[in-house]
Amino acid sequence: MTVKNVLFVLTNTAEIGPNHRPTGYFFAEVAHPFEVFDHAGVAVDFVSPLGGTPPSDAYDESDPAQRAFRESAAFRRLSRSRKLSEVDVLDYDAIFFPGGLGPMADIATDPDVKRAVIRAWNGGKIVSAVCHGPVAFSGAQLDDGTPFLKGRRVTGFSNAEEEGYAIADVPFLLESALVEQGAIYEKADVWQPKVVVDGRLMTGQNPASGAPLAKEIVAALNKDSA
Repeated sequence: MTVKNVLFVLTNTAEIGPNHRPTGYFFAEVAHPFEVFDHAGVAVDFVSPLGGTPPSDAYDESDPAQRAFRESAAFRRLSRSRKLSEVDVLDYDAIFFPGGLGPMADIATDPDVKRAVIRAWNGGKIVSAVCHGPVAFSGAQLDDGTPFLKGRRVTGFSNAEEEGYAIADVPFLLESALVEQGAIYEKADVWQPKVVVDGRLMTGQNPASGAPLAKEIVAALNKDSA
């Protein structure tokens, strides 16, 4: 059976907001999906807009999945991430944007990110993101100028969740931004897992949604190869 490949696109932002809050990618939102992909035999590569070592946030050594990932060869590869601009997303079966507050600064506006989203979509790939990761889709436009998100079902970190987490640090509210782009936004209660699958567009609401989202991606990859 052909090995499937997923490309994780990570933030390079280590600090955000007027209070200079330390941030990065949310560790569990890389470790938990990676565990699912690894167990399913799906290969994972890591890139970031600038390359190098992406900053991480909220590592919890009491979580076996996070601890195992930090001790893995994959984490070593992550620490030497390539530049997104040097990679062709069409070499992968899916593209995945983990969350954390960092993406709200760079992934939100990076032109290479927007190009990668559209190239992957037009190439028939799975396009996915969790928590703050769907900010990657905001501002992306189809070839005819239509917002990528217009009329598409998505989820992502809710305004209610942000109110209790980082309202003073983020430049805007993700839920509101997705709706403004024309997305059909769906959500669960705060901090409860929620995954929305709209064809090849797959999103998760919050940290609890990372592993469930990865399982949906694996199921779609397996169906595609059946």
